[in-house]
Amino acid sequence: MSFGHIGTSARRMGGTAPLQAVTPRGLALEREGLDGVLERVKVSTRGDYASRALLSLALHDQGGQPTSVRDIAERTGLPQPYLEQILLALKGAGLVRSKRGVGGGYVLAHPPTGITLGQIVSAVDGPIVAGDFGEPHQDGACDHEGQCVLLAVWSDVGRQMRTQLDSYTLADMVARSRGTANANSSI
Repeated sequence: MSFGHIGTSARRMGGTAPLQAVTPRGLALEREGLDGVLERVKVSTRGDYASRALLSLALHDQGGQPTSVRDIAERTGLPQPYLEQILLALKGAGLVRSKRGVGGGYVLAHPPTGITLGQIVSAVDGPIVAGDFGEPHQDGACDHEGQCVLLAVWSDVGRQMRTQLDSYTLADMVARSRGTANANSSI
């Protein structure tokens, strides 16, 4: 996960919905926690681009007909060479399938209800963690004062980040994009 600073272009989407801000390194999502404190998850540019590409595929589903990388790039405003790399990673993770040749391109490998933002981000960025600190009680991790307690906290924060991102599916994003999201939805 990338940890860039929050830029100034942010917008509130109502209720307890996330605040989205574009940062130099990606997208930051903030949401008010149960204790009233804003929680922040930062997604890398790669994770944001991958999410945008798959959302585009979901929004423009052509009955299983592939969409070219060029068309996805044009619709999303993403740079085509970088998008090609991202789509290859998503293919390797089993989230998209590709067809070569004339009329080739990419299709979702699963219905939008079966693909979460957590899966997308993990596919291009690796495991979603709060930091690269290791696990408590392993490899001398508890040899220094307070270290074990903090490792347990960082592990818990990573788990909460994964849970948050896994709570949103592409179908949720499609519904929101089309203005058909449930009124009680947190997105």
